Amino acid sequence: MTKQEIVAEISKQTGVDKATALVVVESFMEQVKESLAKEDNVYLRGFGSFILKKRAQKTARNITQNTTMIIPEHSIPAFKPAKVFFEAVKK
Repeated sequence: MTKQEIVAEISKQTGVDKATALVVVESFMEQVKESLAKEDNVYLRGFGSFILKKRAQKTARNITQNTTMIIPEHSIPAFKPAKVFFEAVKK
């Protein structure tokens, strides 16, 4: 499902126009990005959590040039579904 499909579905279910629904969806995504950039997790009860996971420093190899490089510690965004969410989509 694409963002436009989500906007169309929200518009149909709530009765608001697509432009307003698009602004709301984009604002939500921007807030999640800004919160994670400030290293604040986002918790949505009954849906899940947008969290940052820490990746440890590691040594990587470039086998074509036979060299090694160090990849520094870094954070990556992740989504952890709530139990209710997980059970709803689990087959």
